[in-house]
Amino acid sequence: MKNNVNKFTCVEICAGAGGQALGLELAGFSHLALVELEWQYCSTLLVNRPNWNVINCNVKDFDGKKYKGVDLFAGGVPCPPFSVGGKQLGKDDERDLFPEALRLIDEIQPKAVLLENVRGIFDDIFTSYRDHIASRIKKLGYNVYWELLNSSDFGVPQLRPRAVLVAIKKELDRGFKFPEPTGEICTVGDALYDLMSENGWKKAAEWREIASSIAPTIVGGSKKHGGADLGPTRAKKAWMALGVDGSGIAEEAPEKNFMDTPRLTNKMVARIQGFPPSWEFTGKKTAVYRQIGNAFPPPVAEAVGKQIIACLTTNKGEE
Repeated sequence: MKNNVNKFTCVEICAGAGGQALGLELAGFSHLALVELEWQYCSTLLVNRPNWNVINCNVKDFDGKKYKGVDLFAGGVPCPPFSVGGKQLGKDDERDLFPEALRLIDEIQPKAVLLENVRGIFDDIFTSYRDHIASRIKKLGYNVYWELLNSSDFGVPQLRPRAVLVAIKKELDRGFKFPEPTGEICTVGDALYDLMSENGWKKAAEWREIASSIAPTIVGGSKKHGGADLGPTRAKKAWMALGVDGSGIAEEAPEKNFMDTPRLTNKMVARIQGFPPSWEFTGKKTAVYRQIGNAFPPPVAEAVGKQIIACLTTNKGEE
């Protein structure tokens, strides 16, 4: 399954607002299908990539058989079942879609798999479930690799640790390796200075010096819980130490004579998540914030995607 845009093809579930999809595209993958339940997220995907085959449906209703043999099956299955901010019900949470991912891996038989989730899935309480997932994938003919990646190691100005599972068909795997940190740390001040100063704010340079470290993890919340603010009390305190009022999201950057503690705009939050300025989000402020906050940072997806391609390329010589 190839097309004329990129050499490697991908099917992605739980595509969200496109963080992983964009990163994989930058790595060299072309998407044959992106499955997403929420129509607002689908709208964002299509605004940015009108030619993408975006399928608005429940993953449980998606039939992967027509995509058999695709290079990569990817997804960011829902995080709440494993998040320390929730009840950590894991497999007993109705939102757990790992069983559907396993079904689709079996149906599609991709050359490689990429699934990402929150750090909480590495907690001891989920050891047996992680082993179960890995065992199921191994039985389908794959080598399985788990790793905890910090987004800040790949130029993203927040820690945002992500649990990443990569699986490679055994006959194609010559020893997959996760990407090495770039060695370049981007601070909040450096990342957002141009956006904070776009309305001529006199204190922008002073603020930049205060915001001299990486951000706490952006929290997107859900439809039922979490509005357009920067997270729980501890996160808000961490943001305040960076000179940011985390109690809400601003409509615009500070004006010239602004004297208070600034809030981030959604454009700034998107920058913190590693989205390029060209990526648009559809919907009202809170809906946009949720899309951004729940995303997999594109630079991290790109880095992992390139390593998957490097592994698969070893076996492309005869094609």
